[in-house]
Amino acid sequence: MKKILTPVLPLALIAGGAALANPIDTQLPDAPELAAYGPMPVGVRQLEMVNPDQIDILSIDPTAEKPAEFPRYDRPLTVEMWYPAAADATGSTEMRAFLRDGTTEVTLTGKAMRDAVPAGTDTPYPLILISHGYPGNRFLLSHLAENLASKGYVVASIDHTDSTYRTQAAFGSTLVNRSLDQLFVLEEMAGRAAEGGEFAGLYDANNTGLIGYSMGGYGAIITAGGGVTEASVAYSWGGPHGTLGIHQAGSDTHNALPDPRIKTAVAFGPWGMNTGFWDAEGLAGVQIPMLFIAGSQDDVSLYENGVRAIWDNVSGVETALLTYENGGHNAGAPMPAPAESFYFNEDKGSYVSDHYTDPVWNTARMNNIAQHFVTAWMDDALKSNNEAGSYLELTPNSNDGVWSMNEDGTAKEDHSYWKGFAKGTAKGLRYEVKSPQ
Repeated sequence: MKKILTPVLPLALIAGGAALANPIDTQLPDAPELAAYGPMPVGVRQLEMVNPDQIDILSIDPTAEKPAEFPRYDRPLTVEMWYPAAADATGSTEMRAFLRDGTTEVTLTGKAMRDAVPAGTDTPYPLILISHGYPGNRFLLSHLAENLASKGYVVASIDHTDSTYRTQAAFGSTLVNRSLDQLFVLEEMAGRAAEGGEFAGLYDANNTGLIGYSMGGYGAIITAGGGVTEASVAYSWGGPHGTLGIHQAGSDTHNALPDPRIKTAVAFGPWGMNTGFWDAEGLAGVQIPMLFIAGSQDDVSLYENGVRAIWDNVSGVETALLTYENGGHNAGAPMPAPAESFYFNEDKGSYVSDHYTDPVWNTARMNNIAQHFVTAWMDDALKSNNEAGSYLELTPNSNDGVWSMNEDGTAKEDHSYWKGFAKGTAKGLRYEVKSPQ
């Protein structure tokens, strides 16, 4: 008989039968300045989309002869949208999401109100797309999504079919479809904000940012203009029968892919350099400013020969790299591990909580730092906020910053501490910038 292991829950909750809150909106006392939630109430709602006539990667047998025509299907995508809500809006602040095990559904709590009335605005908000890892789901970066929405953004987070905890399937589907999903959702969101659409005037799809984590970061690089290598197109375990070739550097299909409505991107732990998907030629194709975020001990995408190497080889645009020293692949991106995830799953061979946590860093601390930097980056890029940009002019190694202030709170000439961080809190981080070469 198969042994079933259940989560170890706090005794007080077991005894009282209380629901587990699983907050995603924690703000620690040492959170940097721009991590704080903005002044706007937040709404959240679920959207269903279908991308018609897509190649059905899962129906292609990679061991059989290449078919004359690839099978096609209408590809379903679920999107969670966070947005500024009306001042008097109401609604439940609970969300239901599945864990990494693909079977356990849990309650998450935050500030966003389900199906709240959107705020009225004379100036449409910028749009941000979020793309999760493999596997993942649209709630994995929910802490960041609702935080940005409170500051005047509309955020659309995608459930990538064949890549979620419940639909995880052949990796080739993720490789081929990730960027296509991002661009389709952009087009669909643009239509819904146009005159006569359900969100007419709420946001401006012509002023869009993109955030991707792990495989979402891989997709963001492709969407930004980075083309994959010829060698990766031929991998037997990748896109079957050369289907990944639509994203190969220099191909007509890839040259036509970047969308000028996307102005910037943030990639957490982007995957692929460690397995030969990127080289200097392909990464030279990136056309928009990008912020890369990584842990120096990333054992999935790797660091020196992974994320940092990607950053080193993006050459034609302004880029930055934020590093969590000794952080792993989960640096900054995943929400705090739900309480129900702290159990050993025999099928996965690990604790489910490992999917969300870091061996060194506190997750809420990492999230707060990510909220701070992504806010500064997006405000600078999408709102032309010069003050936000000043939070990105930093001494590269946070440990080298000098705290030197006058009694009246003004900075002395030798003050070089990271802006937005309270005294003693800018530790264990690096922020490096690179101009076009």
